[in-house]
Amino acid sequence: MSLPLPRLPLRDELYLLGHNDDTGELLLHRQALALGLAGAVLIDLFLAGRIHLGPHDSACSVTDQPIRLHSYEPVGDLIANAALSSLRHAAPPLRMWLLAFSSDLYERTRAGLVAAGILRQQSRRRLGGLIRADTYQATDSKWPVVARSRLRYLTTGREQPDNHTAALAGLTAVLGLAEHLYLDHDTAEVAKQLKAIADQHYRPVRDMTTTVDATIGDLAIAAYR
Repeated sequence: MSLPLPRLPLRDELYLLGHNDDTGELLLHRQALALGLAGAVLIDLFLAGRIHLGPHDSACSVTDQPIRLHSYEPVGDLIANAALSSLRHAAPPLRMWLLAFSSDLYERTRAGLVAAGILRQQSRRRLGGLIRADTYQATDSKWPVVARSRLRYLTTGREQPDNHTAALAGLTAVLGLAEHLYLDHDTAEVAKQLKAIADQHYRPVRDMTTTVDATIGDLAIAAYR
């Protein structure tokens, strides 16, 4: 009898959902995924009772809410502990923190998954062997499949969302990954449903997800100026 899979941090599940299972190819822009990963780290810390946002008033937009440390107690995760350290002596605005912390988070998340044996690095040669290209693929398809299946079950009403999966639903929606859940439904409707599920849960989690979405939008606009 096989043991149930351990629950991965939110950022690790989001990383897996952001790549093609068979090729390891990114399904969205790397910087957009990195911002989503930073949001996932912060949401996990909130759900663990380590941080909170606010106060939120009319003079402060959702994206500029300060992140305040509630408890510095480590959580047994190197990346999450690094996030706690970055908040120990400051209460940065939410959007500013996401931008700063996401700068190398894609690479750090990938390295952690390789170290945990969830991803493996593969090299291949292109252009007649002149260029080496590295790809990273799951060592077992069960890792992305489990995360994707939980979201599929939510959209079909087979499961009720816990806070972790609701947050994953919201991030999946704003990152445009709904189409990669492989459901026979309209993609826009699936994304709307995922967002509705996420919106039923904690307001700070909604605010973090909204800020991820807004920051990605700002970067996209800046790129075309």
